Amino acid sequence: MSRDAIPFAKYHALGNDYAVLERAALRAPLTPEWVRLVCDRHRGLGADGILVREPGPAHRVRIFNPDGSEAEKSGNGLRIFARYLFDRGAVGAGRFAVETAGGTVQCTVDAGGRSVSVEMGPVRFASDAIPVAGPPREVLREPIEVDGVALEISAATIGNPHCVVLRDAVSPEEARRLGPLLERDPRFPNRTNVQFVQVLDAARLRIEIWERGAGYTLASGSSACAAAAVAHRLGLCGPGVEVVMPGGSLAIELSPAFEARMTGGVTRVAEGTLALEAF
Repeated sequence: MSRDAIPFAKYHALGNDYAVLERAALRAPLTPEWVRLVCDRHRGLGADGILVREPGPAHRVRIFNPDGSEAEKSGNGLRIFARYLFDRGAVGAGRFAVETAGGTVQCTVDAGGRSVSVEMGPVRFASDAIPVAGPPREVLREPIEVDGVALEISAATIGNPHCVVLRDAVSPEEARRLGPLLERDPRFPNRTNVQFVQVLDAARLRIEIWERGAGYTLASGSSACAAAAVAHRLGLCGPGVEVVMPGGSLAIELSPAFEARMTGGVTRVAEGTLALEAF
């Protein structure tokens, strides 16, 4: 490999694409500006985010959004990272742990790498854990007005913050219009991911997603978990649901303690080197 290049692998999970890089191979500081350039689809590699594998005996990953900010956890990113480890022989077909800034998760790779399950951990609705401003409470069915539209929101955390908006019908246009306003609403001091949720029946949800630091997104694993957990907490669906997104579907299973398990596909896209000349 050239000394003027950085190896990468690229995968997508239901259209949500990430570049995976080895921290030990980086030849540039891991700054927000550098991350933004890598994710730029015209001047860089192009991605919805970057996964950086940290050195050491543990499987540890840092997750970066295309705006350069760092995310605590990403369901699609974790499925991709698990597949990356599997493809490199770092893990086998059994259950293994991955450490993130949002906690340690358990992963399982099946079908030769094409299907990955991640035990994402417990979903919590407590305002101080998410966080959401105001008195300590479970944030469920709270009224809010955004851009002249009356909404009802619920909030949750699965290691990263989520705002769930129940709607009779969902659309990408509404997600693009109201999502960025909710993401930066002062109620959410760390900003938030936003899901617009339509309950199709007791076993299926349809969602549109505005992702913190990334914008409108075809699919999101943590968003699917949060949407399913809120809908189940409100009695609108069962503990096992299919979450339908523009990029595809995920199977979400919730335990009685609201621990979420997510299962879905991962596709390998490319491997190569990233030229330092781009920076």
